[in-house]
Amino acid sequence: MGVYQILGGRRLCGTVTVQGSKNAVLPMIAAAVLTKEEVVLEGCPKISDVEDMAEIVRSLGGTVWWERNALHMNCEKIEKSRVEGALSKRLRASLLFLGSLLARTGEAYLAGAGGCRIGKRPTDLHQRAMELLGAEVFEEDGTIRAKADHPKGAVLCFPKKSVGATENAVLFAVGAEGATRLEHCAREPEVVHLCRFLKAMGAEITGEGTEQITVYGRQGKRLLSGCRYRVPGDRIAAGTYLLMGAATRGHLTLSGAPLDEMGAVLSLYQKIGGQYTRKSGTLVADSKNVQHAVPYVETEEYPGFPTDLQSLYLAAAMTLEGKSCICENVFEDRLRTAEELQKMGGTLQICGKWLTAEKSRLHGAEVVSQDLRGGAALVSAALAAEGFSTIRQTELIERGYERFPETLRELGAKIIVEKEI
Repeated sequence: MGVYQILGGRRLCGTVTVQGSKNAVLPMIAAAVLTKEEVVLEGCPKISDVEDMAEIVRSLGGTVWWERNALHMNCEKIEKSRVEGALSKRLRASLLFLGSLLARTGEAYLAGAGGCRIGKRPTDLHQRAMELLGAEVFEEDGTIRAKADHPKGAVLCFPKKSVGATENAVLFAVGAEGATRLEHCAREPEVVHLCRFLKAMGAEITGEGTEQITVYGRQGKRLLSGCRYRVPGDRIAAGTYLLMGAATRGHLTLSGAPLDEMGAVLSLYQKIGGQYTRKSGTLVADSKNVQHAVPYVETEEYPGFPTDLQSLYLAAAMTLEGKSCICENVFEDRLRTAEELQKMGGTLQICGKWLTAEKSRLHGAEVVSQDLRGGAALVSAALAAEGFSTIRQTELIERGYERFPETLRELGAKIIVEKEI
């Protein structure tokens, strides 16, 4: 297990090149099995979640290799349709092979899906989508078996918006006969990027970015074509560094930030006193005047404030004048990070899905990462605190952030990386 030792009290200043989007690239890797030709993902982040998805592709018969920061995949010899437990339980995104394997081989077997423990994450919406498109799906103790001899397009209205279920339905619909109309879809940028990637491979898709997506299936036709595609910048990673800069009153330049996708976090940043300029994908953020808490923050589906940045704002809020009431509407267990922040002196009150934060005198402490984004929030609080902090289970953080401790050092942080046996 990983450990960070951090000395607080230092402003973060400098330039960050925003990594490729974790949440966009993982479904693209699952989609690579839809072609026998080579797929190249340029600007792909070298993080453990990507390595785990690549290992699943290898286990299915594909070949995967890196050339600089480009991930290459060739799935010509994909014959297997089983993602075994040791691999599938490493991350939640393994579930996306359900749709792509059904489209490629007509079968899929997944021995459970892993990921951060941030709340209830059922697979019923994924299974229902597969069934409406003609698959037989059986689930027992988290293991999913599915078979589809003749998938056909259909009209599917999601009872609840789900990014993963929308992506899985799109992946399966590519291999179905006829048109599939998906209604009440998730509008997150990562869904849009998957659709654009599939279109670059030759798929016919309309409506991405709206609540209604139409996929024109290709059953009976050749598989999709290979392509070379640049992974977009990671809006959550950019938001993480922005809020870390706020917590430490730093001055950061974020190069390659997807500014058009960051409206909610930029609005919040301005409200707490942050000043920024933007030009051609570069964000210059000055946090010297950050001072006042936002009274009410609510996590929502895109384009609302993202749940992935809730704990990062919480860490910053403890350095601000006034009180912030935060409502977590998406994943109830994200509030577990607040209990760790209390060990650092955080003045926090938790009641159900509500959390209240007040200005606190943060001090170093030994804390444990509860999830990917919560771990990053602990790092942010440690940077703003007095004294040394020890953060354990940092391997969770490195699931989603590329060169995280190295980048922080380049910005002026004092951070030592250790490993526990």
